[in-house]
Amino acid sequence: MRQPFTEVSGIARHWGFEDLASTGPVQRLTLFTGVPVQLVTGYAETRELLAHPDVVRSPLDGPHRDSVMDDLIARTEQHMLGANPPDHTRLRKLVTAAFTRRRIEALEPRIREIATGLLDEMATADEPVDLVNAYSYPLPITVICELIGIPAVRRDDFRRWSSVFVNAAVYTAEEYVEATTAMLAFVHGLIVQKQQAPTDDLLSALIATRDGSDHLSEDELTSMVFLLLAAGHETTVSLITNGVHALLRHPDQLELLKNEPERLPTAVEELLRYDGPLQAAIPYVAAAPIDIAGTRIEAGEVIVFALLPANRDVRKVERADELDITRTDTAHLAFGHGIHHCLGAPLARLEGRIALGLLFERFPRLRLAVPEQDPPRHPSLLMNAIRELPVLL
Repeated sequence: MRQPFTEVSGIARHWGFEDLASTGPVQRLTLFTGVPVQLVTGYAETRELLAHPDVVRSPLDGPHRDSVMDDLIARTEQHMLGANPPDHTRLRKLVTAAFTRRRIEALEPRIREIATGLLDEMATADEPVDLVNAYSYPLPITVICELIGIPAVRRDDFRRWSSVFVNAAVYTAEEYVEATTAMLAFVHGLIVQKQQAPTDDLLSALIATRDGSDHLSEDELTSMVFLLLAAGHETTVSLITNGVHALLRHPDQLELLKNEPERLPTAVEELLRYDGPLQAAIPYVAAAPIDIAGTRIEAGEVIVFALLPANRDVRKVERADELDITRTDTAHLAFGHGIHHCLGAPLARLEGRIALGLLFERFPRLRLAVPEQDPPRHPSLLMNAIRELPVLL
């Protein structure tokens, strides 16, 4: 069974958090695509099922699937996100050996330098400034390019290709295939180059990592690069943008954060809980019947985990619809749970702390240019992404 990976209006923002939660933590419904699913909106139920051995991935079904050649699929989808044990266990072990906490923490000075440069450019721009294009987008894409080891002279090409790949639904099949083919050719050449002359970057580390005689194949290497772009870049853009928007909508919380910047790590966790970058996880499927919350999920049924309402589950969080950066319990599911918990979560958190801290330090009077309007969001089942956020400095 293929998963309903289709760009449509978001489930949480279409029906509303309270409406979803009021009908029960697990419920059968039909998506806008016509696909029947078991929708999970409860926090405890989401955690339980994401760790359940009978909740598994099934083959991905993305935009333009029928137009993409098998070799392109093989070179972009052999990664951890779509794998089940034992394949997932093997891939995660190999990638974790290269994607270490030490490597992430070593990026902090460079992330600060990139953010500072972008803020300098914002200071000279005409107002209003679109925060997404000026700051939220270029910061993580630059970081991920440097982390992978993309040469500076090719980063504009890489950004153009990756934009098509990540936002495939808004491009034609021909545009998607062309960009993906060009990007794969570039990544293949980069792999060959780093095999011959390794450098201190993640791609060189992924090439070199070994578990006995086991190592990542070239298809697995290219797939990992594509996964880093989709999961490690796009979500961080939303973490920054959604976080800024939420704080500007809650001036009391922003003022508290300015006065007590030591609260920044906890504030980032609360922002992830309150308006995280994902509406839902990529769908799973039940490999066997599962009984949970008075509901029987039959074998073969698609399961969609609605992360936004789960993070606002009133059974888990008091005043769940309020932003409160002083919360002592900021547990959330913004990075998933179980074996597919986001490997890049420490990097996303680091970028979020740096981006928010430096932004409000540089522009303490930052405010929304159109405060009476909610910013437009990308139409998506999965992503919770603001398209543009005009601000006054």
